[in-house]
Amino acid sequence: MKRIMVIGASAGVGKSTFATRLGKALDMKVFHLDSFFWKSGWVEASMEEFTNAQHQMIKNKNYWIVEGNYTATFDIRAENADTIIYLELPLRVCLYRVIKRWLTNLGKRRPDLGGECTERMEWSFLKFIITTYRARKKAMKKRLDFYQEDKLVVRLKGKRAIEYFLQQIERSKSSSAS
Repeated sequence: MKRIMVIGASAGVGKSTFATRLGKALDMKVFHLDSFFWKSGWVEASMEEFTNAQHQMIKNKNYWIVEGNYTATFDIRAENADTIIYLELPLRVCLYRVIKRWLTNLGKRRPDLGGECTERMEWSFLKFIITTYRARKKAMKKRLDFYQEDKLVVRLKGKRAIEYFLQQIERSKSSSAS
């Protein structure tokens, strides 16, 4: 695992937290796609800027973890990745976590966001999560099936599977350091 994508079924599945822990365990740089996409004041980067930033990030690094879905640029990362890790939790858990994150970080800037974006919540975002959840799971399955031929594809469904995977990586790294 040298070039790792961390993707998930939905916002709130824990991609950022997972990638951060994995990066620490593997001593690898973690790139959060939100930090490339969002400029100060929640202004979206142009598709050209967003695409170019990803090309530069991938081109200049032999080891990386990239966290985020952004399906429009999925193939840029997938073609260069050797490992794709997919996280899936029930919709209700994802929604709970999104709302909890919003309340916990209200008025603060999260490290995985770009620019000077302070935490916010909009009904349209919650509606997007609810109305696209099933279709996104189905689309992710197709993508993962496609890439499974030449990449390590790890599908972690549920809190226990996600935590177990991370603990195994953390244990193997700490035991190899001893």
